[in-house]
Amino acid sequence: MSQVWKEYQEQHGERFLKEMMDLLRIPSISAKSEHKEDMIQCAEAVKASLLASGCDKAEVMDTGGHPVVYGEKIIDPAKPTVLVYGHYDVQPVEPLELWHTPPFEPTIKDGKVFARGSADDKGQFYMHVKALETMVKTNTMTTNIKFIIEGEEEVGSPNLGKFVAANKELLKADVILISDSSLLSMENPSLDTGVRGLSYIEVEVTAAARDLHSGTYGGAVANPIVVLSKMIASCHDENNHITIPGFYDDVNVVSEAERALINQAPFDEQEYKDEIGIQELWGEKGFSTYERTGIRPTLELNGIWGGYTGEGAKTVLPAKATAKISARLVPNQTSEKITELLLAHFRKIAPSCVTVNAFEHHGGEPYGTPIDSKGYQAASKALETTFGKTPIPVKGGGSIPICHTLESELGTKIIFMGFGLDNDGLHSPNEKYNIENYYKGIETIPYFHQFFAE
Repeated sequence: MSQVWKEYQEQHGERFLKEMMDLLRIPSISAKSEHKEDMIQCAEAVKASLLASGCDKAEVMDTGGHPVVYGEKIIDPAKPTVLVYGHYDVQPVEPLELWHTPPFEPTIKDGKVFARGSADDKGQFYMHVKALETMVKTNTMTTNIKFIIEGEEEVGSPNLGKFVAANKELLKADVILISDSSLLSMENPSLDTGVRGLSYIEVEVTAAARDLHSGTYGGAVANPIVVLSKMIASCHDENNHITIPGFYDDVNVVSEAERALINQAPFDEQEYKDEIGIQELWGEKGFSTYERTGIRPTLELNGIWGGYTGEGAKTVLPAKATAKISARLVPNQTSEKITELLLAHFRKIAPSCVTVNAFEHHGGEPYGTPIDSKGYQAASKALETTFGKTPIPVKGGGSIPICHTLESELGTKIIFMGFGLDNDGLHSPNEKYNIENYYKGIETIPYFHQFFAE
């Protein structure tokens, strides 16, 4: 089958790229209410692409929030069924001034497509749509394929759990396949064996009833920016170990053998530093970079503001300071427990000169998949076929909030088969996706279906 797939993909490759770029032009930012119509337009575009690529059925389905797109191609109920999960929503684009090209005008430069959502996740889930087309048009399908493409992943999938619970029969499958992760490199292909969980909170610290004159009141009234900064700084010690009592209580301790396996993955420290423009590595003492981003939990400050931040000078003592804070979680931590722990901690450590309003945004559970499962073995064999070498199992540092729910509701294991790269600029200005990686995904995915069916 490989030859007919290759010929079809080469013949239609230019169109495959154009279609993906058309999808990238829709500003489907789920976090902003002004993009509600764009979300609907994007969902309809995904539905149309599924039908055009060979799905017998596709529909835009309500969730109570942004809609889900469901599609299916059933060739034989007796054959295995693969459920493909992805998301059509994207992150906000700010700071806009740091983009070299407009975020929703896809631009090709040096073999890369620059646009918001190119790697996360429009370009990656669209590989599955074009892989389906390849198999349908060449009459080589070996499995049934279902799609669930959601519109709320970037805001924590608040409605998808209820949707999945209400549609178990519709979504029933033998394996769930997700391309929303990355490879170590094109020279060293890899497969994620899990993702970290997430706890995301916001903390507001208020002192006075209004902004004050910093000369008249400075030194006599607490500055909430200073107070909040000290509170945040106190959450790590000199070894970058998180100091919040109970934070590590449930952390799964990884064996020395597994740590050794993680550190077998090639790592060029200088290349890593140069690529993201840092002078030195930083992190929890006693762990390597791959361990810090894969098997250890973290606490990060995602944004902080207060007072006057406009042009020129305005000498105020601000009334309020606010921070957005996230924790990445590992097995056996739970987002509910860690969120309550964080909220209680920030309320407790605040001095009496300020008041604290701390609340949750969203969370998600960590997830791991065994490397001896049929799905993982099929994915490994598929990558070995197209890359010419066995992929390295790695722990993913990011979070896909719905994974734990998908498995618990559907009773089905998840396989992560992403084709992005860590330097794709996910959630950052100038996000990109290498065209080579896009085509490599479309080339590889049909092999997964073939090997899983076998």
